[in-house]
Amino acid sequence: MKVIENVSRRDFLRSFGAMAGLVIGARLMPDNVFAATRVSGNEMQPNVFVSIAPDGTVTVVCHRSEMGQQVRTSMAQIVADELEADWSRVVVAQAEGDSKYGDQNTDGSRSVRRNFTLLRQAGATARTMLEQVAAAWWDVPDHECDAINHEIVHKSSGRKFEFGELTHAAALIAPPPLSALTLKDRENWRYIGKSVPSVDHWDIVRGRGVYGIDIQLDRMKVAVVARPPVLYGKVRSFDDRAALAVRGVEQVIELPALEPPAAFNPLGGVAVIASNTWAAIQGRASLEIEWEHGGNSAYESNAYREQILANSRQSGRIVREDGDVDLALRDAERTISAEYVVPHLAQAPMEPPVATAWVQDGRAQVWASTQTPQSTRREVAAALAFDESQVRVDVPLLGGGFGRKSKPDFSVEAALLARHANAPVKVLWTREDDLRNGYYHTVSAQRIEAALDEDGKTTAWLHRSVFPSIGATFDDKKRSATPTEMRLGFVDNPFDIPNMRLENGEAEAHVRIGWLRSVANVYHAFATQSFAHELAIAAGRDPKDYLLDLIGPPREIDLAAKGVAYDNYGDPIDVYPIDTGRLAHVVRTAAKMAEWGRELPQGRGLGIAAHRSFLSYVATAVEVEVSAAGDLAIPSLWIAIDAGTVVNPDHVIAQCEGGSVYGLSCALLSEITMSQGAVDQANFDNYLVARMNDAPKAINVHIVNSDAPPSGVGEPPTPPLAPALCNAVHAATGKRIRNLPIGDQLRV
Repeated sequence: MKVIENVSRRDFLRSFGAMAGLVIGARLMPDNVFAATRVSGNEMQPNVFVSIAPDGTVTVVCHRSEMGQQVRTSMAQIVADELEADWSRVVVAQAEGDSKYGDQNTDGSRSVRRNFTLLRQAGATARTMLEQVAAAWWDVPDHECDAINHEIVHKSSGRKFEFGELTHAAALIAPPPLSALTLKDRENWRYIGKSVPSVDHWDIVRGRGVYGIDIQLDRMKVAVVARPPVLYGKVRSFDDRAALAVRGVEQVIELPALEPPAAFNPLGGVAVIASNTWAAIQGRASLEIEWEHGGNSAYESNAYREQILANSRQSGRIVREDGDVDLALRDAERTISAEYVVPHLAQAPMEPPVATAWVQDGRAQVWASTQTPQSTRREVAAALAFDESQVRVDVPLLGGGFGRKSKPDFSVEAALLARHANAPVKVLWTREDDLRNGYYHTVSAQRIEAALDEDGKTTAWLHRSVFPSIGATFDDKKRSATPTEMRLGFVDNPFDIPNMRLENGEAEAHVRIGWLRSVANVYHAFATQSFAHELAIAAGRDPKDYLLDLIGPPREIDLAAKGVAYDNYGDPIDVYPIDTGRLAHVVRTAAKMAEWGRELPQGRGLGIAAHRSFLSYVATAVEVEVSAAGDLAIPSLWIAIDAGTVVNPDHVIAQCEGGSVYGLSCALLSEITMSQGAVDQANFDNYLVARMNDAPKAINVHIVNSDAPPSGVGEPPTPPLAPALCNAVHAATGKRIRNLPIGDQLRV
């Protein structure tokens, strides 16, 4: 490799006139996404995110997984804007799992917020290099050359170069340091902030989009696995004769039993490998397996619910304390309390987990619908006793994820079975597998007690949160919540209440606990915002006005000053403060959209809730109609979101719509229950999700115009839905819903 730096204009021009067919230049900087500059086949690639071909085609590499949130489009918009590319000449390539791209985890609503500046710098690097090359050729100062719509233009003379004409030459110079880049002013953005059409829609609607389930390889086998119905269960014995008699079944293999902690490891069980999907499923159905269920077989949902409720009535570990709650409760004019329960939930993406693996010649390749390609690569390598360099992970489109596909257990299954079969193997999870053997959103019990003064103002707030922790998936002895779970809508309570104590009670996990869209914000927002409505009713106040009083005056909450460790979703608190003014603003905006305070006919009611999560602020107002028989309909839903700088408004609107309907499913219908340690639900006939007739008749979204840094969008619309819905139900019927799902609680 030849390193060329500090090239004089004279030497550059000499080189430019005598180029060979392949020139490679590099600035090597370990662990830096701007490390490589190269030309391969006359293509310029100044960094890992962008390349420009001699014909002018710009390829943007998307290093996050596409699962319907349109991240491939948003990331390309950011790069193309700073590059000054013609959008019609931009294509998107999907990155494989590789540390050279930095963080690739597509979870936590951080794809845009964590990469906004990085991708702008990637585009600006390529633009600057093209401008420098053109300036050298024309022998003019760099600042006289501008990139304008896929051309480098010399402003005074009007001379132009197409991007593609300069790519080969640009590889002769080193990329500029980041400190030398000039990013475009906001008013000059062409694509950022605009509703650019998705780069994937046409392929998807025409059936050309390739999802994990679509992967086909020569000699590929299909496998399904009979997994233990109870966590840490084991195969005592099995009879595979009937399975092997099924036409197309080739092998039956017992997988190693799972030992605690579960982490991202497969559950074990018995795998059936066949030449086709139907044979594999029929073969599995023919297996005769005797299971040894283990200690978790005593897990029963109803009994466990009472257990964690009892724990919520006892003092727990204090995670935040302001003032003197005990004194304020003792001296209060009156106190009220309430308890809230949210059940286990399954992510239930439309495409269940699926992965294809091929292990040969000391290397493994995996095609996986994964949200975390690097952890997939790491876990597959560990399972095969390979170095990570021996494993490649490619990421097709995901048919939904919601947190389930952040766990690579299904990819590890595929790799182990592919090595055993000495052929490519696709591991399919059926819907029954997905619901019965997943990583579940935790069951939770919340108890809140508050003190009111003679004017109905809240003077004390005692909140206990009890739930099996995600941490137990990685440490089976863990009984308390992780700091991460506590900062998801709990310790960051925004209310202006002088006396506040927040406690966490212990709970033991009996299933694999995982994250689901917005994670602990789901149950913390449900309890907090529902209880805010209860306080308003107790005080004889308008719920919206009372919520604004609880939020209090505009201010930035300093949790560090309160002695609370808070990681702020992993981002700097000075950049993303807890800003109650922004929270109050979305409340007022959503209320105005819903025409809060208008007269409604009997059986109709309005509810409102607001929540800060993933650094964004969302308020949701819901109108419900409840018939005399208890049938629930939602005529309208209003959402106000402040997500800072927005890259693609259409995507934000879609995420607000989808996130709200997802929250509606969880609030209205969805529930995972356990009997003798096993999941009772099997498919969408008994794990219910919102259908078209359940969805709001109209969803109205307002995006707050903001020049604040970008914040999360995929998850924040979900948490406020359940409390807003239940508050609306109370307004319509007088019935208070404290246990989710609503189900048939409104039935007469």
